[in-house]
Amino acid sequence: MPSPGSSDASPPSIAVIGAGVAGCTVAALLARHRWPGSIVLWETGRGPGGRAATRRSREDQQLRLDHGAPLLNLMSGHRATAGLASTASAMPPAPPLIEELVQGGWLEPWSGARARLDVEGALHPISNDPLGEGLLYRGRDGMEHLCQGLLSLAGSAVSTRYGTLVRDLRPLPGEGWQLLDAQGRVLDQVDWLILSSTLLAHVRVQLVLAWDSVPLVEASRLLGDPRLDHALASIAALRFEGRSNLLLLVPADQARPWLELPFRLLDLDPPAQQRFHLRRISIQPLADGRCAVVVHSSATFAAEHLGVYGARSSIARVLSLPSPQEREQEVIEKLSAALEDALGAWPIAPLPPEADRQLMRWAAAFPVGAGLPEGLLLCPDSRIGFCGDYVSGPGFGRIEGAMASAHRLVEQLLPAALDRPAMVG
Repeated sequence: MPSPGSSDASPPSIAVIGAGVAGCTVAALLARHRWPGSIVLWETGRGPGGRAATRRSREDQQLRLDHGAPLLNLMSGHRATAGLASTASAMPPAPPLIEELVQGGWLEPWSGARARLDVEGALHPISNDPLGEGLLYRGRDGMEHLCQGLLSLAGSAVSTRYGTLVRDLRPLPGEGWQLLDAQGRVLDQVDWLILSSTLLAHVRVQLVLAWDSVPLVEASRLLGDPRLDHALASIAALRFEGRSNLLLLVPADQARPWLELPFRLLDLDPPAQQRFHLRRISIQPLADGRCAVVVHSSATFAAEHLGVYGARSSIARVLSLPSPQEREQEVIEKLSAALEDALGAWPIAPLPPEADRQLMRWAAAFPVGAGLPEGLLLCPDSRIGFCGDYVSGPGFGRIEGAMASAHRLVEQLLPAALDRPAMVG
């Protein structure tokens, strides 16, 4: 590809792998700042959202189940509120686009009851969980509307490719990248590449999916880019907590006790997590009187059952993985029993055996420890960038951090790729 400033330069193309919050934010920002070439968003799942997705059903039009992140919380850049007044003046700017998403009806403030459970099963009204502090928002009619709203802001400038796994990467030194499927066929060839998750760059693919190598690590050997090597070493050092999530659908005639619980979102403190093997319980009323209940396991429970994924998961479908039905049912029963134990202080009737219960596994739900340094977000010589909640800085490990990292990446990408001044605001 000719140099950015040459008169015969063709518009540079870019691929964003992963249609979670970070990937959709990158797409929206590139469109906003008029990226001159094509922008293609690649996603293994059936639609956008990632861990902020909403499960729906063609057969059940009323079903809406936020099985990953139930909320978006902002701890920076807004007017001081109770409990935040002393620190608000020192907070960095909030991620962009939030106000537009609220005004456009994609997000709405959330003020539901939150609580924390201790090891004795007692309820406490205040949680110090960083995933629930600050200003709380939810996607209107489902968390998936956060990413759908971002793509709406991007408009026709972005093309989407859902239900497709980018299995491998082939570098074209000095020219860009080829994206390959599981059979080694070329899906696309682009000038620039953005990874909004670490799936293709982290060793966990060998552990969780039994791949024989890490795609980007193998590709980097052909490039000899010290900056990319440093970024990959930092990514390799990242640690992630998994979650095994139980998804329940309570019939309308049994939903009342669940809807009368004194919380909509229940966090468990560390000793309680050890006792009950759970991390969070989300109660989600449906419009037809039913109730969805999402139960997130503790990190320890997920690690002990890492090889058991939900049979309906996108990765299982795309890779045609065999369904471990007996092991999956065993995990479902364990989580169901843990839920009944944790909620033993309330008169919740046991669910009948025929109740709709599903398992959803997140192999890398939350990054922990040190994140990818901001200085390694972009490797211009290799034409590759990174974003996601695994990037260090404000919001690390949360949706806010995913959006902020996308903003910082695009700030670096525009001048490097297009020879234009860095964007502002």
